[in-house]
Amino acid sequence: MASNSTLPSTETRPFSVLFVCLGNICRSPAAEGVFRDIVNKRALESHFNIDSAGTIGYHEGNPADSRMRAAAKRRGIEITSISRPIRASDFRDFDLILAMDKQNRGVVCMFGWCVEDILGAFERWRFKEALPADAHKKVKLMCSYCKKHEETEVPDPYYGGPQGFEKTLDCNSDAGFGFTGGWLRVTARVYYL
Repeated sequence: MASNSTLPSTETRPFSVLFVCLGNICRSPAAEGVFRDIVNKRALESHFNIDSAGTIGYHEGNPADSRMRAAAKRRGIEITSISRPIRASDFRDFDLILAMDKQNRGVVCMFGWCVEDILGAFERWRFKEALPADAHKKVKLMCSYCKKHEETEVPDPYYGGPQGFEKTLDCNSDAGFGFTGGWLRVTARVYYL
């Protein structure tokens, strides 16, 4: 196991990760809580800035869904985030924006109407604000980091039963471990080889 002495200096800017789902009350706060737990257990908290947001502001100011908080608590994970919508500055402030599903990641058009999500918001905001031209490349799917699960999207547990909240936590945990493992390998190569 690597010691803290093999990690890059805390004088460098922490790597910033933003987790995004629709309302920021189930999947993305769970991902934030799971990732914080993984990072803290590996003594990496000084190397990361972690937050979550939603593509809509309907639940802004509310805590995460009580069922998600309870499922996480049974695993020893605390979810303390307060819902907020994604904002233009997130494309400047975060190094990686992880969408829980394809609808959250991009603009989805069905039946003659379109739902604007992360990439749609970026397209709209980039003409009004000074955003990096390549900021859209920061947006990835959470499950792209999964090593054990075959899902391509984190399932939304909101309208389901308790097993849905467990599955969401499982996917987020798998992706969180997958990401931190890759981050540690790249960081060790960049700083110590």
